[in-house]
Amino acid sequence: MDGIFSKIRNLDAYPKINEDFYSRTLSGGLITIVSSFVMLLLFLSELRLYLHAVIETQLVVDTSRGGTLRINFDVTFPALPCSILSLDAMDISGEHHLDVKHDVIKKRIDAHGNVIEIRQDGIGAPKIERPLQKHGGRLEHNETYCGSCYGAEAADDDCCNTCEDVREAYRKKGWALSNPDLIDQCKREGFLERIKEEEGEGCNIYGFLEVNKVAGNFHFAPGKSFQQSGVHVHDVLAFQKDSFNITHKINRLAFGDYIPGVVNPLDRVHWTHATPNGMYQYFIKVVPTVYTDVNGHSIQSNQFSVTEHFRSAGAGHFQTLPGVFFFYDLSPIKVTFTEQHVSFLHFLTNVCAIVGGVFTVSGIIDAFVYHGQKAIKKKMEIGKFS
Repeated sequence: MDGIFSKIRNLDAYPKINEDFYSRTLSGGLITIVSSFVMLLLFLSELRLYLHAVIETQLVVDTSRGGTLRINFDVTFPALPCSILSLDAMDISGEHHLDVKHDVIKKRIDAHGNVIEIRQDGIGAPKIERPLQKHGGRLEHNETYCGSCYGAEAADDDCCNTCEDVREAYRKKGWALSNPDLIDQCKREGFLERIKEEEGEGCNIYGFLEVNKVAGNFHFAPGKSFQQSGVHVHDVLAFQKDSFNITHKINRLAFGDYIPGVVNPLDRVHWTHATPNGMYQYFIKVVPTVYTDVNGHSIQSNQFSVTEHFRSAGAGHFQTLPGVFFFYDLSPIKVTFTEQHVSFLHFLTNVCAIVGGVFTVSGIIDAFVYHGQKAIKKKMEIGKFS
């Protein structure tokens, strides 16, 4: 049995030295204090990494097909009244959403940015004071009101009871409403008077769009939009203005839900319009993104990059449609973010590496200092140190 224990003792990689042979030095004490402090700092850093999740990023090909894309927006136009501002969306599949009003809220704001009124959309309720009937006479007490669409009726029994109804009928026909004062409904509702009342006001428009998950664009521009000979145009003649100031501030723009730690590049971007008319364009590359937290909950969303361009036009010329346009395209590459915790074995390995590494390096430094001091002292004793 003693032979076995003797063989085990011979395997000891840590031979012990009698304390009588230890030589403690001031430099060794200082090195011990510094190395202990460094060891503690590295340990705390490793502990913080262990306690907090780390994010692993991976790029994969996006194989998803179909689906929709949700666009959340909040844009302020300090010099465009809400009554003339419209929102359109269209994509390369041929789908058009003109003058979008659902899930869109408009805030009338004054020159100082204070809110005047919040409304869904439209100019207001009509004032019914014996309006003009479709047959040409005035509304009598025993009649049901049915206003004329002024030639834009899709069917014989169609009625346009408000100025908005007439404008919508004209839009569907692809006609421009050049003089609203000639339309009884618009004259009764004070269409031009309301626009003049809002002169100098601005508009904060916010909400969301659900569009096909294909390339397309959405834009904010004055006037109702319609298709004329296959061309997308806006009716700005009704406002009797020569120029439109498209100064704008993008408070928020996101393609999908919020992703922790991701900052959208257009949030709080402000652009001031210096020329009478023009089209401001944002070209956006949308990157599908999946974020999975430590509990396994996934967020399907998107990031994006953007470039900007401004097309100028002379005052009174609308070959370049005044407005703010967002052209987006989808990337074929998907980014996945996965939150993960460092395993305990990995943490233990790193702690051992810290302790062993600092201990070894400090030992080398201590040996170098100790033997250096000893050599200098020896030379000083024999008078050879100069």
